[in-house]
Amino acid sequence: MIKESIFKPIICGETLPVNNIHAVSTSMPTLQDVIDYEEQTPQILEKISVAYPRFVIHPYLKLLSNYLKNKYEVPNEYELILLSSQKAVHVVSNKYFIHNKFDFNEPFGVIKVLKGRQYKKVLKFIQYVGYNLSSRLAEDYLFKLDLIEKTQKEELEKKELCEDIILNTLANTYSEKKENIKLSVSGMNAMYCVLKGIKNIQAKNGRTILVQLGWLYLDTMNIVNHYFEESKIFYDITNLDNLENFLKENGLKVSAIVTEIPTNPLVQTVDLEKLKNLCNSYNIPLVIDSTFATPYNLNLNSYADIYVESLTKFACGNADVLMGAIILNKNSKISHISQEFFKHCDEPYIKDIQRLALEIQGYKTRVKKISSNTKKLVEYFQKSSYIDEIFYCLSPKYKENYEKLMIDENSLCGIISITFKKDFQKVYDNLNFPKGPSLGTEFTLLMPYTYLAHYDLIVSKEGKEFLEKINLPINLLRISVGVENIDEIKKEFEKLKDI
Repeated sequence: MIKESIFKPIICGETLPVNNIHAVSTSMPTLQDVIDYEEQTPQILEKISVAYPRFVIHPYLKLLSNYLKNKYEVPNEYELILLSSQKAVHVVSNKYFIHNKFDFNEPFGVIKVLKGRQYKKVLKFIQYVGYNLSSRLAEDYLFKLDLIEKTQKEELEKKELCEDIILNTLANTYSEKKENIKLSVSGMNAMYCVLKGIKNIQAKNGRTILVQLGWLYLDTMNIVNHYFEESKIFYDITNLDNLENFLKENGLKVSAIVTEIPTNPLVQTVDLEKLKNLCNSYNIPLVIDSTFATPYNLNLNSYADIYVESLTKFACGNADVLMGAIILNKNSKISHISQEFFKHCDEPYIKDIQRLALEIQGYKTRVKKISSNTKKLVEYFQKSSYIDEIFYCLSPKYKENYEKLMIDENSLCGIISITFKKDFQKVYDNLNFPKGPSLGTEFTLLMPYTYLAHYDLIVSKEGKEFLEKINLPINLLRISVGVENIDEIKKEFEKLKDI
């Protein structure tokens, strides 16, 4: 008798993790659900109320916004947008010349914007800079007003210990001092704060060009587009000759080089030693998004001037906290001006810190188990007839670069991206893993990356040509490998043989 799979279908719109109002992911079990979400059809908007907080306004924030509109008698032609702080209000207001006549006396940021085009533009900008109001803060506020009946039942670390637990964990793993680490309200906010600080510092030195190395996460590129008049992208990280030639002409104008180790979603690793030597030659700070690497897989300590990690991912492991961190390399020439980067950050809400403090204590164990499962799953895919391409941290073209950085031989990044020899929609729809945005979870999580991250490029001829140019497959499935029994994970993929 064949044992039933542990993976069960999850209805569209269910939170991931299930039954968690603070979840940062949501179930999109069919490719049509994904397309409907991207096209914002009415039927999908009825199903999906909780999703990644930077992309979808949390229901508690909507409820709180409506309450405040009545409290402050805000005219109907305006909407209220809730932000993490008054600092965030200042950033957003300056960007869009919003001058509030209302005095919002609240322990968080509130701005009023005209409905329609301005409202959508401001929401999009907040998505990039990550100054989102915590759903846990909104929950506590609403509960005190009796506007919701209960709060989420969850384990929390003690208030007096929580921040030190997180900072000590990061300090130990990155071999840095606690003073060189700053928590922020999201990974994107951490990246924004770093790039904002880089611009403020380097513009005075005539360094105005930001270099992006590799195809970076979409909102990192969006921040660059909003804040840097001059930027240069090198999509192919296998060939640093092009970058080297560019620096010969423009090296003293470059403010920083920003990259991901490994990259999202193709899990590529640049020759970091050569890159660092180029940075040193022209005194260019190197910013590394280390979210995929994690400090337990790769030793990046001698390379980056600044690390940015989305703690929402592997550090959390449960996809129920939005938080980021900036880690400055104590040996960097710019570590002494840490406040230039830290001053833009917003402090996370205390309950978010308490929740992450509990989860981060399992960080190392989680990553090691995920790494082990990743290695075995790659070996399985390499023998599978239905797989077309496999992108993982030890892909032949990038293996040497990655191996130089590994802490031990089992330090595999827990992300695998694959394409299939079968119909993508049938493949996606038939798998019963949790499917939705985000990664780094203890449960295996699938995401049709290009559909969710770059749908605008899929639906146009020019966009498709551009995706082909940068070698990003449309029908790419990104797998965030979980800690489940590896035989169970492989058994679920075995279903694809019969499609």
